[in-house]
Amino acid sequence: MNGTGTGTGTDIGTDSTTHPVIVVGSGPTGLLLAGDLAAAGVPVTLVEKRPHRISNLSRAFGVHARTLEQLDARGLADDLLATGDTITGLRLFRRLSLDLGTLESRFPFLLITPQYEVERLLERRAREAGVEFRYESEVVGLRQDDAGVDLDVRGPDGVTVTLRAEYVVGTDGHHSAVRRAIGVDFPGVAVIKSLFLADVRLAEKPEDVLTVNGADDAFAMIASFGDGWYRVMGWNRRHEVPDDAPLDLDEIKEVTRRALGTDYGMHDARWLSRFHSDERQAPRYRVGRVFLAGDAAHVHSPAGGQGMNTGLQDAANLGWKLAAAVQGRAPEGLLDTYEAERHPVGKAVLRSSGGLVRLARAQNPAVRVLRGLVSAFVNVARPVQRKALGQVSGIGYRYPAPRGAHRLTGTRVPDVALTGGRLYEALRGGRFVLITPEAYDDQGARKDRLTVAHWTSDRRMTVLVRPDGYVAWAADSANPAQIEAALIAHLGD
Repeated sequence: MNGTGTGTGTDIGTDSTTHPVIVVGSGPTGLLLAGDLAAAGVPVTLVEKRPHRISNLSRAFGVHARTLEQLDARGLADDLLATGDTITGLRLFRRLSLDLGTLESRFPFLLITPQYEVERLLERRAREAGVEFRYESEVVGLRQDDAGVDLDVRGPDGVTVTLRAEYVVGTDGHHSAVRRAIGVDFPGVAVIKSLFLADVRLAEKPEDVLTVNGADDAFAMIASFGDGWYRVMGWNRRHEVPDDAPLDLDEIKEVTRRALGTDYGMHDARWLSRFHSDERQAPRYRVGRVFLAGDAAHVHSPAGGQGMNTGLQDAANLGWKLAAAVQGRAPEGLLDTYEAERHPVGKAVLRSSGGLVRLARAQNPAVRVLRGLVSAFVNVARPVQRKALGQVSGIGYRYPAPRGAHRLTGTRVPDVALTGGRLYEALRGGRFVLITPEAYDDQGARKDRLTVAHWTSDRRMTVLVRPDGYVAWAADSANPAQIEAALIAHLGD
């Protein structure tokens, strides 16, 4: 393909090593992706513009069921659960609530824990797997051809070096340098023009782990981090100002009192910040050998707490596919399925989270009446409630399946019981899992790519589960020849 991207014109040197994969950005998405690649035996370099630190000032604080399932498949879920508290009821605004306790998952709740705890565990895993970290290293140019990508990286000494990679993934956030370098637009709008965030201590402890409400022109949310600190987020429709406008604790207390009836005696703020909330999505998640994931590909309103979770799901989808490509065993078109599967999910999250914010901020009396009707309908209509739960938690999404495929193809597989353990324990090797009712001898030919397991029940179905926990192939009954054909199609000889 033709070269794409930009160059600085000031390159000083070239790193002679060809890096199989370079991931740009060490937030949760980049850390999970890099860790997956390294665990699969793919050498990976992670480039990060910031100095090495895990900030306690990050915005996300909620981890949904599907993300916890993915972390369980990496042996991290139980450690993360120990860092926070869980809630089973999620109130999106005054009269609309979702009962997470009905989710068909090992994790029927929302975990309230700060993003830095997620990053801490993912970084530990990435380091143990052998990821090479390059901090204080800024991407200043990118070019690609049919064989690879040249990435110009300016290091902490000010020297720019060109790194050669087979593939590059931009997980470098809203203002992604990788996305700009490959010429991909980021269309969208500011859904909330002025939000504030603060980490504070409280004199009075709220009754709930997560307290949310809106009244007239004010909205506030308080989430407990479990260590004496609380995250406060809110907006004041009467005072929408630029991100760099001064902010003090008195303003936050006043808005919180209007929205919640009390400010709980908040004091000792360690961090105050204004920001605006955009909803944007890149029209393409792949250009040649360069991919986008997480906030580099999509940003959403904070409603439902889906942003970080959606990015982590991007990484879980892409990692095993990139590993297969680097190792020369990817079926034709496998890398194209990343955008085909994840772009519609990003679009759906954009639509649902943005819709919730617009309903919550409604001023028009007719729209407020509609909000009440929507709330009442969702609360009483079980199919609608299930769909909303599936979207917010992430467990309800399914990926497109080829024409004529089994009805389960592309669906998420729950944590079913297997002889010798659970499915998500079996997925911890990063391999496909073949679940069969009877013994199947793969003769060790794919032992590095396949785990064979059996139902604990008398179920007769055969299911091939992808490393990210979705059905690759299934049959209500299958003979060894059919199973072998499916394995060849998805894993190679």
